[in-house]
Amino acid sequence: MTAKKLAERKARIEKLNRALKKLFPRVAIELNYSSPWELMVAVQLSAQSTDKGVNKITEKLFKKYKTLDDYCAADAREFEQDIFASGYYRNKTRNILAAAKKVKEVYDGELPRTMPEMLALPGVARKTATVVLNEAFGIIAGITVDTHAIRFVQRYDLSDFKDPIRIERDLMQLLPKKEWGMFTHRIVHYGRYAAPARAYDTAKDPLVKIYPPAAKRFRV
Repeated sequence: MTAKKLAERKARIEKLNRALKKLFPRVAIELNYSSPWELMVAVQLSAQSTDKGVNKITEKLFKKYKTLDDYCAADAREFEQDIFASGYYRNKTRNILAAAKKVKEVYDGELPRTMPEMLALPGVARKTATVVLNEAFGIIAGITVDTHAIRFVQRYDLSDFKDPIRIERDLMQLLPKKEWGMFTHRIVHYGRYAAPARAYDTAKDPLVKIYPPAAKRFRV
């Protein structure tokens, strides 16, 4: 982006982030988990599924598979049925069980704590790695770009791209690193609870007042 556009977007995102903090002063990931490994499983299951739906699945799953060894010894067909409701259950089963074996054999049963090592695990793309590193270990390695983030960025003209990787690069230029983790949570909450993808009363949306063109772009 040009220097002028960068300056404009930095000023805009600062105002938007300030408004988001007022709307959602306390935000956190809505997936339930009790260990870094369970978080990784939950995040993988959340692809093409809702957090609410995943929490219903993991409520039983995490009671059945309590340790990493349980995943390593799991029967694939049985595991597929256990996570069936999440969608894409065959791919998710293959990736999760393969990741469990790699974590056990290569990393002594502990999830790695670097982006390259996380990305080497089966089924782990940058979004999953960023979430797990941030939430489980407090390691800020990037900004999670999901469907909520993509829609937010397009509505408020914060990037010229639709590709998550290029959007993330733009957001990392626009925001100070200390804001990366919580910004993601806030725009997810904004998309879920304040600004749905369908028509709504934008006159009551404090973020739209900051950038009025967003009133016409709730579907992007």
